[in-house]
Order: sequence, then structure tokens, then C-alpha cells
Amino acid sequence: MAGNLGSGGIRSALKASDAAPGLVLMACAALALVLANSPLAHAWHELFLHPLPWSPISRLDSLHAWINDGAMAVFFLVVGLEIKREFVMGALADNARRRLPVIAALAGMAVPALAYLFVTNENANLRSGWAIPAATDIAFALGVLALLGRRVPPSVRLFLLTVAVVDDVGAIAVIAVFYTASLEPGWLILGIGLLGAMAALNRFGVRALPPYLVLAAALWFAVLHSGIHATVAGVLAAFTIPVRLDSRGDSPLLRLEHALVGVSGFLIVPLFGLANAGVALSSGHLLAPLPLGIALGLILGKQAGVMLAVLGCERLGIAARPAGASLLHLWGMALLCGIGFTMSLFIGALAFAHTPQLIEDAKLGVLAGSILSALAGAAVLRLAPRQPAS
Repeated sequence: MAGNLGSGGIRSALKASDAAPGLVLMACAALALVLANSPLAHAWHELFLHPLPWSPISRLDSLHAWINDGAMAVFFLVVGLEIKREFVMGALADNARRRLPVIAALAGMAVPALAYLFVTNENANLRSGWAIPAATDIAFALGVLALLGRRVPPSVRLFLLTVAVVDDVGAIAVIAVFYTASLEPGWLILGIGLLGAMAALNRFGVRALPPYLVLAAALWFAVLHSGIHATVAGVLAAFTIPVRLDSRGDSPLLRLEHALVGVSGFLIVPLFGLANAGVALSSGHLLAPLPLGIALGLILGKQAGVMLAVLGCERLGIAARPAGASLLHLWGMALLCGIGFTMSLFIGALAFAHTPQLIEDAKLGVLAGSILSALAGAAVLRLAPRQPAS
């Protein structure tokens, strides 16, 4: 899952301060895990899952629903803004520069999915979870990188971030295509019309943000009722925000991203972690097919897919590895790609929406795979050559 990158572009995430959201997310996930395995577990789950006495939107009848379908739309809006910026004016704007991260991201999604399907092959009820181990949580990964100081070359950090942006594109496409319920044509047509209106604002040079934000809220409401997951509206809305710079080097997209990145990183994503990471460790068995398939997909599938892609591209002359990166640097980076967490938990909730026990089992696999990937990646990178001071 992409992290929360500021308006300075993906390179701004190379600063240690930009890893703070990942550290906050790690702390919130740990708190949720502790509470879920304490005497407060029942009260903790009731806080998020108990039906609200009243809700202005009937579909959002619990705090958990408001977080996952409402607040997370803002997170996906930030992700969409980041994706558009990087493809138009950032690290993915040039074909030569995007070649390796695109190939690595695609391999890093396909191999974990295949590993999951191999482990769960005998249980048809689990096949819908194939995409759970396919995503990378870059905020969490940045938090780990921040603890390693100068042991990781900037080129490797940048490559990891770029892979994560492409990974986000794939994860969003997967959610929209494979985790869509039965469609409601009326709401879908309304949503398409609203999206067209936002695109028209851009086409006619409107640079004020309020009209876009009003239409984005209406688009979210329409998508929420259309059968497509509501958070997809955030990404679609982001793609209509103007990115072209004015004479001051500013744009509506950069202003909006700058305004929302802190809210997303320090409030929405940690709140999502609190609401979704709490799993009773006694509720499932890690060696059961579902959690095992997810964990192996993250810890083995991710590193295998990314490493094979990087080394294969280098051997075939398709693209060079990141400058200054040793095999240990590449291996550690590939391991960190196995930190699925936010997007993996999100997809798990969609894949098994009507089977609470399977959601809990999926959480167990996501937590195990992500924690093992983080620890293994950190250990490998600590063995890699330290970067000289600049």
C-alpha cells in the first residue's frame, strides 16, 4: 500500500520525518492486537462493530463501516493524487524510469497470489482471497526503513516507493474489478455523470478546489450505492484534479495532497489499523490454509516476485538495478515489499465480507506475514554495507 507522500513528490519520502505515519500505524496496530487479546476484547470489538443508534447514511451503520467505507475514501483520494502526480511529473513520468518498477510490481503481485492459490487450492471457499497478499503497505515499510538510518541507499528507497505506487494502481484495479457486488445501474450512471462533470471542470481550466470537492463527495455517495466499493471513488476523483503547475510552481493537486496527507497518515490510516488489526490470537491457527497462504504469499511470494523481476530485467538488459544497490540491499527491499498490512487487511475484509471467522483468519495471516517480512527485511538490510555520509 502506498504511503503518505507530501507534495514535494516521491523523493520527499526519503526523509526520515516522512516515515512518521508508518511508525504511528505500527503503534496503533500493536495496540489493537494487545486490546484484542485482553479482557477488554469484547468491548473493543463492540466499539467498532456495534450498530449505531442513528446514521445519516443507512449503509454505514457502524463505526467500522464509517472508517472502512467513508474515511478510507479520503486515504484512497490521497493515493490517487500521488499516483497521478508521479505518472505526470514524478518518478513514473518517463518510460525508461518506470520500466523496472512496473515489472517488479506486477511480478510482486502475481507470485504472492499464485502462492496463496497453491496453498488454498483444495478449498474453493478461500479462492476469493487470492489478492490479499498482493499489496505492499509503504507507510509501514517506511517506518522500518526509518529505523535503519543510512544502511539503505536512497536509490533503493526510491525504488521501493515507486514499486509501491504501481502496486497501488494494481490493488485499486483488483478491488474495482474483482470485489464489486451486484451493480445498481441508476447509481452507476449517476456516478459516471458526476465523474464526467469533474473531468469537464478540469478540461475548462477550473483550478478552484471547492467545486471538485463537492462533486467528489457526491461521487463517493453514488459509488457507495452503486455496488462498486466506495473507496474507488476517491481514486477516480483524484484523477480529475488539475496537476499542471502555475507560474508559482503550484497546482490544485499539490495543494489538495498537501492538505490531506497529514490527515490520511496520522488519523485515517492509524484509525483503520485500530479498527481492523485486532485479532484474537486464539481464534485461529496460523497453519490453517487461509492464514498460511496469506503469510507465505507475503513473506515468500513478494520477495521472490520482486527479486526475480529485478535480477531478470538486469540479466536480460531490460533495465538496470537501482544505483549503488548490492544483492543484500535488493533482498532486504524485496522482503519489505511483503509488508501488506493496510491494503491486505482491506482486501481481506472485502474478500470474506459475509464470513467473519474467515476475516479473522485472514487478519492472522496478514499480521504474521507482514511482521515476519518487516523483521526479515530489517535484519538483511542491517547486514548490508552502510552508506557513506554525504
